[in-house]
Amino acid sequence: MKTINKFFTVLLLITAATFTVNRAAAQTSGPLFNEIAQQDSLQFDAFNSRNLDKLMNYFDTTLELYQDNTGVRNFEQTKQAFGGLFKMSYVLNRKLIAGSMEVYPIKDYGAIETGQHIFSHVENGKLQSFTFKFMQIWQKKDGVWRVTREITYGH
Repeated sequence: MKTINKFFTVLLLITAATFTVNRAAAQTSGPLFNEIAQQDSLQFDAFNSRNLDKLMNYFDTTLELYQDNTGVRNFEQTKQAFGGLFKMSYVLNRKLIAGSMEVYPIKDYGAIETGQHIFSHVENGKLQSFTFKFMQIWQKKDGVWRVTREITYGH
């Protein structure tokens, strides 16, 4: 009985330490957070202004975009989807929810960005707003940040 109790105590301590270490890795301020926040802002300025070429510069050509309601898209499919969206009669606007963004470093690669954002547009004279969750994997290569993987969900 003592051996089992010691085992579970050690397991509990290891689990708690793991969650503490992993939670401590999340950044909500600092240099890396600021870099990714800047990239996020520039990326969605391009989206909100319907500048397809500028927007696609924030995605690597190896992009894999996973979306719960539309499936998986590569770079070219994503470009086509954004192009179609930008031709809609309404203007879709994206806004990051303040305080929702977290950044996690990826050693020798880049960073993970997680957060929530609101997409809104006016349709038939009425404001439509929807909140979704997202995760972007940013790679910094030759000093340039680009998204290589994205997951968007909660649609």
